[in-house]
Amino acid sequence: MLNKSFKFLGWVCSIFLLILSITFITKEVSKETINNVPTNASSLSKVHFIDVGQGDAILIETDEHYMLIDAGENNQGTTVVNYLKELGIKKLDYVIGTHPHSDHIGGLDTVIYSFDIGKVIMPDVVHTTKTFEDVLDAISEKDLKITKAIAGTTYSLGTTSFTIVAPNGSDYDGLNDYSVGIKFVNGENSFLLTGDAEKLSETEMLHNGIDLSADVLKLGHHGSSTSSQEDFLDEVQPDYAVISAGVDNSYGHPHVETLQKLKDRNIEVFRTDLQNTIIFTSDGEHITVNKEPYSITQSDLSRATKNNSAKSAKDKSKNSGSTIVHITNTGRKYHVAGCRFLKVDIEVTLDEALAKGLEPCGTCKPPAK
Repeated sequence: MLNKSFKFLGWVCSIFLLILSITFITKEVSKETINNVPTNASSLSKVHFIDVGQGDAILIETDEHYMLIDAGENNQGTTVVNYLKELGIKKLDYVIGTHPHSDHIGGLDTVIYSFDIGKVIMPDVVHTTKTFEDVLDAISEKDLKITKAIAGTTYSLGTTSFTIVAPNGSDYDGLNDYSVGIKFVNGENSFLLTGDAEKLSETEMLHNGIDLSADVLKLGHHGSSTSSQEDFLDEVQPDYAVISAGVDNSYGHPHVETLQKLKDRNIEVFRTDLQNTIIFTSDGEHITVNKEPYSITQSDLSRATKNNSAKSAKDKSKNSGSTIVHITNTGRKYHVAGCRFLKVDIEVTLDEALAKGLEPCGTCKPPAK
């Protein structure tokens, strides 16, 4: 009888262990199915840095899967839509609005209305502009939801993947540091794209435990000296850097200090302001580019930043009626999109700002009539 009891107990234990094993395997399989994130996979991928003037718009395509990061100012939405349609794109698996400044999300509403959209990823911050409201309206009308950008989260794009690397906090003084940053990986190749992240966000990225090394770096904040700090560049160690900026922009982007850092590190530079749309092609091992690198000249390094965007008073006067500037409810200055002093942001034309008796902000140096 005792033998039979031991045998029965052994049989029960075996069944229990089998059930545990099946449960464990099921959970692991379910987890992999849910995340569906490939490891070290590669395909023929392209990263397009679309020329949208003073702003950002980046398209990543791989295995007929597509992701768009930003879409320039409001007047660039159609430009981005036409660019995507020429490639035969009908659906965007992901749309990322890095942060609420108009030179990044201005055209996103037009894009969202024009394509089927899978997932919209944005930082956990709101803004009081018509531009931001338009994007929210487009998301709502398409019955979409916003996925909060959480650092460390990895998503699949075809057989490739990307990881959120920023923001790493939730309480910043300026909107730029809320920028969603991602690292896109295709086999052995990688691209680090950080929106307008400035020194604070870059420092946080350096300490979040995510590998930041990348072949290609999209310089933060259009090549401004407020981004691309020495230790950040040294950690990323890119072979290529991309500057997305507008010709003769009022910020003076890219700044001399940034260009000097790139030259000192022998990083090959590409600029949308001087070379138009830049397209990188990756096969998982090698990267090719549709343009020759821009040669940083002594003239670039010796010019005064404030003179980089010098235009004639006649041109400024002619264009002021349609130029968009940014003001606050109580401030006495008008600003360019992205100014760190803009906490409540209202978009008006330059003529409207001047009619209110407002003066240009001395920090961001917006266009003056």
